[in-house]
Amino acid sequence: MRNALGLMLASVGAAVVIVAVWFWTSSPRADLAVAATVSAPPAERLAATASAKPVPIPEDVDATAAILAKPPVPPQPKTACANPDALGVSRVVEIDTMGGPGFGFAHFKQLDFLTDKEIVLTFDDGPWPANTPSVLKALADECTKAVFFPIGKHATYHPEILKQVAAAGHSVGAHTWSHANLNAKKMNEQQAKQEIEKGFSAVKLALGAAPSPFFRFPQLQHGPAAMAYLGSRNVAIFSCDVDSFDFKAKDATQIINSVMTKLEKSGKGIVLMHDFQKHTAEALPGLLRRLKAGGYKVVQMKAKAPLQTLAEYDEGLVKDMKLPVASARPVNNVVQTVTE
Repeated sequence: MRNALGLMLASVGAAVVIVAVWFWTSSPRADLAVAATVSAPPAERLAATASAKPVPIPEDVDATAAILAKPPVPPQPKTACANPDALGVSRVVEIDTMGGPGFGFAHFKQLDFLTDKEIVLTFDDGPWPANTPSVLKALADECTKAVFFPIGKHATYHPEILKQVAAAGHSVGAHTWSHANLNAKKMNEQQAKQEIEKGFSAVKLALGAAPSPFFRFPQLQHGPAAMAYLGSRNVAIFSCDVDSFDFKAKDATQIINSVMTKLEKSGKGIVLMHDFQKHTAEALPGLLRRLKAGGYKVVQMKAKAPLQTLAEYDEGLVKDMKLPVASARPVNNVVQTVTE
């Protein structure tokens, strides 16, 4: 009797085990549990298991067999330039500004680094509303780069525009604080130093980052004392090879013709323009197309290291810009609309 009862209980236990095994290995619920785990996004799996030790996968298990419902998307290569016929940048040069090297054959002939048909695009006197953004758009449309020499005061007026210049990958130097002639008889060495350093500090304040140690004298008036000072500060001095005289031009066409005529004569060089000028902004798209058609290639100049501005001028500029508050009254208490 006892043997029969024991045999019956053993049979029932075996049946229960068989049913349980069938349930977990063959039922739809088991399939769903595996799919939910395997198809989880990688980021979710990483977050869930970041603190757990990795579990080794047996060699006979295909861990990726049921992962994807659609084929993987291969990584797409980044498009360097949306314009297939753009002027672009032929090469990038890094400038070691130690000792204050000079560039541009109008004043400096020692460093002849450009080959035939190579040019450097440069712009002075910005940043300025409408004109500078238009220049930036024209350069972006042709996927090319330039060097900008902003005036310090203008940088404090329109820091958001100067930030756009830097964000687009252009080099940003300085062009004094107020566009003063540093070679004028009434300009002493301390005043010239202040114009230089305050200009650089203003550019730094506008950008929120140190500018390039690139400098261009207003009106290309290279005073010997100021040049010596720039050399001591390891700032490269820029003249030009081709002066567009765009500030004298009556229209965009005159600027284009002037630059192209001078380039055909010189064959290469640093081109001086002004993003402050409306006609320059209007001329640039056509000029860049003419340069491309003429076989000219743009060289981008970058500094090896940024300029370390002087703390006294950084601090002094911030202090000077803290204007006194004339009234603490809210606007609607001061200005009210009486008729529309």
